[in-house]
Amino acid sequence: MPTNRIALVTGANQGMGNQVAKELVADGVTVFVGSRDLARGRTAAAEIGAGAIPLQLDVTDADSIASATERVREEFGRLDLLVNNAGISTARSDVHDLAELRAASKASTVSLDEVRGVWEVNVFGALAMYQAMLPLLRRSSGARIVNVTSALGSLTTTADPAFAYRSAFEPVYAASKTALNAVTLSMMIELEGSSVKVNLVSPGFANTALVNFEGTESIEAASREVVRVARLGPDEPSGTFTTWEGVDLPW
Repeated sequence: MPTNRIALVTGANQGMGNQVAKELVADGVTVFVGSRDLARGRTAAAEIGAGAIPLQLDVTDADSIASATERVREEFGRLDLLVNNAGISTARSDVHDLAELRAASKASTVSLDEVRGVWEVNVFGALAMYQAMLPLLRRSSGARIVNVTSALGSLTTTADPAFAYRSAFEPVYAASKTALNAVTLSMMIELEGSSVKVNLVSPGFANTALVNFEGTESIEAASREVVRVARLGPDEPSGTFTTWEGVDLPW
């Protein structure tokens, strides 16, 4: 993997996004650390060290995206890697654990505002970033987009009665990942034959704020597949949907 790559990781001030940014910087990649809160982004970038650049970026705000895009264009003129990592499991502030979250996310009773709030980040945010950054990605000699999803979003997997987490599928977070998978497939199809590669990755069940720190894997372990795919060179695969280590997942 070339060491002079320019990358942007959304939601990189904490959790898996931060871990991905840290590992890419260690590889010699210059990484824009996207963060809704610039102060937190600055703190995260300072902790990562030289090569990490804090970037105010709210994937639900068109002006924020436009400003971030212009900054990347002005400073480097291109983007080699976009990691769409930013995601939320709920738009509510009164949910305290996964059991409570799942109880509040049933299709029969969940607030449509809750569904819209989560989809705004997880689905529309990723699509907005794609549309904004694609011109800069096309200026790269070997660009790649990595969209971070969840195996829970796989309809084939979740439709199987034997799937252990089938009961956790709901129209908020889980279905937002199904929608993200569909949007990613549309990106893959649009860019077939181009120099811009697109990959979909399901990380591990990370012990992060996204799941109220009830995950089963460390951030380092859960991030491995995202990092592996982000490191792929220009001649390596596009159009994949994988989990660690390079295991194909069904759509």
